[in-house]
Amino acid sequence: MGAAEMPQDTDRPVVAVRYWAGARAAAGVDQDEVAGCTTVGDAVQAVVALHPSLATVVTVSTLLLDGRVARGDSPLARGAVVEVLPPFAGG
Repeated sequence: MGAAEMPQDTDRPVVAVRYWAGARAAAGVDQDEVAGCTTVGDAVQAVVALHPSLATVVTVSTLLLDGRVARGDSPLARGAVVEVLPPFAGG
């Protein structure tokens, strides 16, 4: 599992970003943990900085926040889970 350490700020949550299918292949890991992010978009930017090959994948992916479809401006809470679900073939 990879981990990205953003600037420490106890008011900003640590969240998990999980990858599925092509996103997992692009990242090379199942998930990352990122800190210092206040929105889903911040978390996505942090993991793209870690894994530049994710940049194209996230533009076509559905993002989930704790199991629900999220937008980039969706706020994060400590312990939240963001999932990156690229489109699946044959679905």
